[in-house]
Amino acid sequence: MAEEGQVIACHTVEVWKEQLEKEKESKKLIVVDFTASWCPPCRFIAPILAEFAKKMPHVTFLKVDVDELTTVAEEWEVEAMPTFIFLKEGKLVDKVIGAKKEELQQSIEKHAVVAAA
Repeated sequence: MAEEGQVIACHTVEVWKEQLEKEKESKKLIVVDFTASWCPPCRFIAPILAEFAKKMPHVTFLKVDVDELTTVAEEWEVEAMPTFIFLKEGKLVDKVIGAKKEELQQSIEKHAVVAAA
């Protein structure tokens, strides 16, 4: 399992569900990166997301490969990569589609601040 300040890769549905349950209890913001190994914008944004994770240990960052966990991607209606969903206590609070660094950062900061309050 990854330490705080890292992006946690979910390779199985079990790990995905385990992470969601764990974070639901902690009330932390969860940012999920729906990605694909063949997707150039996903590869572009991955190191940026890793930087955010290092700077924001109060936020949980998860990564889901849509080819690995197709059922999870379908469940969250992911149609383009990368898609970032923002969850609070298991509920969807925001979504960013595309490798948009500024929009991603603004959404993280907006929802993470609410969690700290």
